[in-house]
Amino acid sequence: MGGNSPCASCKLLRRRCAKDCIFAPYFAPDDPHKFAIVHKVFGASNVGKMLQELPVHQRADAVSSLVYEANARVRDPVYGCVGAISYLQNQVSQLQMQLAVAQAEILCVRMQHEPVTPTIPQIDTDDKSFLLQNGLPQYLNLGSSTSNVIHDSLQRSESSIFGDMIF
Repeated sequence: MGGNSPCASCKLLRRRCAKDCIFAPYFAPDDPHKFAIVHKVFGASNVGKMLQELPVHQRADAVSSLVYEANARVRDPVYGCVGAISYLQNQVSQLQMQLAVAQAEILCVRMQHEPVTPTIPQIDTDDKSFLLQNGLPQYLNLGSSTSNVIHDSLQRSESSIFGDMIF
């Protein structure tokens, strides 16, 4: 910074803020707590090295991440951000479960208000189109391959059970 007031980093470390101070653009003098917490968790030297290794356009995001992680580490020294993420994932799971229960309850209420009456098709006994070729009633409306399998099975079982009877 090199001007009137040193950046938060130089102020905390009690050194003169040079024009090319790597911390100055990211740690303003009016927010000393931001650098203090990052320094406490990561150390000024490590943060300086990290920032120097990054391209300039990525440094602001890196500082933002460091501040977030440092705050999380102060709150939860063991798990840090991972603890916060796990907590939020558990909360999402619980909310999804509550949503599923609520949707099931809504469905139950709708079903109670709109009773479903099963419709049984009326069979005209004069119309023989509901019978299969072998004279047995057709109760299922299945796909052609399934009905062929059922039809073939019925023919085999009829021939073995009824022998040479004519239908």
